[in-house]
Amino acid sequence: WGVETDFGRIDGGFPVIHALATLAIDGRRSKFFRAQLLTALSILDQGHITLKKMRGSWAGAMGHFQFMPTSFQTFAVDYDGDGKRDIWNNKKDAFSSAANYLSKSGWRNDQTWGREVKIPKTLDPDLIDLKVRKTMIEWKNLGVEKVDGRELPKRNLIGSLVKFDGSSPRIFLTYKNFNTIMKWNRSTYFAVAVGTLADKIGPQ
Repeated sequence: WGVETDFGRIDGGFPVIHALATLAIDGRRSKFFRAQLLTALSILDQGHITLKKMRGSWAGAMGHFQFMPTSFQTFAVDYDGDGKRDIWNNKKDAFSSAANYLSKSGWRNDQTWGREVKIPKTLDPDLIDLKVRKTMIEWKNLGVEKVDGRELPKRNLIGSLVKFDGSSPRIFLTYKNFNTIMKWNRSTYFAVAVGTLADKIGPQ
């Protein structure tokens, strides 16, 4: 919620139908956006929102959690039973829709998303890849430890290493929930931002 719309403060402000109609004839991803446009028109036809209030990002993502129209169609929930799946103005609908999206995408409430770690200089750099999956015990045996130098937990989760370059490179050991966040947005930066913000807010 915080990363997508600054806790509902910024929804993009673009008329969704206009934005999608433009992208549908753009040529680069016209097939994808034509499908989004047709779905958005269906959402209007079903009465979940009015044309004037159907606003979102330049790419047609909508509401508190920035659902594309097809994501709305698949995951949006009418939590309060008023006959509308209102992800724009009804926080109950918006939050239950986001929870439904994560749940159906594989979210595990009994696991975390990941943690920042330190790696030994001897670690093979080819192991830092989301495609490389090892148990926490295996990473521990390779010298991976918490960023504060303590040992990794004994819980035997399967994880992958992700590296962020910069003036001070950072390494994260990520788990299944990290991959679930990336189903929402394929950016590793996005997924780490969401996980880190959640940790800052407090225990779930």
